[in-house]
Amino acid sequence: MATSTSPTDSLSRAEKTARTRASIVRSAHDLFVGRGYRAVSLRDIAAHAGLSHPGLLRHFATKDAILVAVVDAVETSGLDVIPFPPSGSLPFSGLAEHNATVPGYLPLFAALTGEASVPDHPAHTYMRARYVQVREAAARTLADARTHGRVDPSRDPAGEAVRIAAAWDGLQLLAQYLPQQVDIVDALRRHEERLGRPVGHRDHATPSRALDPSPIAPAPPLVPADDTSGYRVGRSRRTAILTDALALFARSGYGDTSLRQVADAVGVSKSTLMHHYPTKEALLSAVVAERDRRIERKVEQAAIPRAADALRAMPEGAARDAVDEPGLIQVYAVLSCEAAPADHPAHASFTHRFRATVAHFTALFDAARRDGDLSYDRDPAFEAMWWVALWDGLQYQWLYDREGIDVAAHLRAHLDDVLPTPPLAQPEAATTSSTASP
Repeated sequence: MATSTSPTDSLSRAEKTARTRASIVRSAHDLFVGRGYRAVSLRDIAAHAGLSHPGLLRHFATKDAILVAVVDAVETSGLDVIPFPPSGSLPFSGLAEHNATVPGYLPLFAALTGEASVPDHPAHTYMRARYVQVREAAARTLADARTHGRVDPSRDPAGEAVRIAAAWDGLQLLAQYLPQQVDIVDALRRHEERLGRPVGHRDHATPSRALDPSPIAPAPPLVPADDTSGYRVGRSRRTAILTDALALFARSGYGDTSLRQVADAVGVSKSTLMHHYPTKEALLSAVVAERDRRIERKVEQAAIPRAADALRAMPEGAARDAVDEPGLIQVYAVLSCEAAPADHPAHASFTHRFRATVAHFTALFDAARRDGDLSYDRDPAFEAMWWVALWDGLQYQWLYDREGIDVAAHLRAHLDDVLPTPPLAQPEAATTSSTASP
């Protein structure tokens, strides 16, 4: 009697292993996209792939390792069929257009970017290496395009590579909070076009800088006012919790700080701490809100009347943050990426934060254009979106390479391009007198 054989019977052990791993990655991809990375467990993935939990662990020890494999598979899928532009052209907008066709690419990438920013995360080394590869590839592409006249000779390919990769990352995150405002492909295409102009290019129709600058609208509050609810003792305890949490996160970062450590620092029990902040996520949200409040207070103390000068002063604040509060940069990066799914409890607050931030910078760039500091051919709304994306993206890169990425220096380089100092306008009376004299 003949015995039937399964198609897999003839496969080698290595082939069977590869097939099982691929099945796990596909299952994880479907679940991560459908339910969100944090809502999916290893047991969920195992069941979806038709495996036992121990069977899955023979291939992937952690969910983070599966996430790395999923993102790697997503990033390489279909790249062989992308019509790559000819030598001398810029491929960034085309690659972004391809990414937009890959289901789940953006939320998966955002999850990994934030989660893996903690140095001891299992995917940290992978992401650090990935950033190096992306920057090197972009620099080579930009150098080639400069040789062919597509990028202006005044532009530094290495620096431009860091900044375009950073802005791209930031745009991918912003698109998940402000999908009606952010078009990643169009933004990259517009940036590719302006790379062909000299650094600091200005439209000839732009007037000289005005003597009397336009008024700057105050920045809207990014977070609600300080919580004044409850008894004085409760408010005082919440303030103490936030103060110590800020110090711990600044020193050790999000990943290495537990609720127990915060409770011990404040001198209360963990149950008392959880009465005010029932989860670590809730405490993180409060810490980020307190960070924003402190930033707003600094801005109020250092008010600058001219919009362009206010923008040019911001890299110094970024430099101080990197020295004084590196852990808070990590907290912000992790939570902003975690909260990207629409059903996340912090999604609405981050949406409000990004919308208010972009609106504020749009007003600043608009005032700078009225003052003659920003060239007429630049769109304030676009410049604001790119600025916010660039700043966030540079912070992500910095978390993976704190020695190699100088956030403040790259922000200055961008402003040198966008806001070169124009000549000061002459008073109207003086101009009239000059033309009237014999």
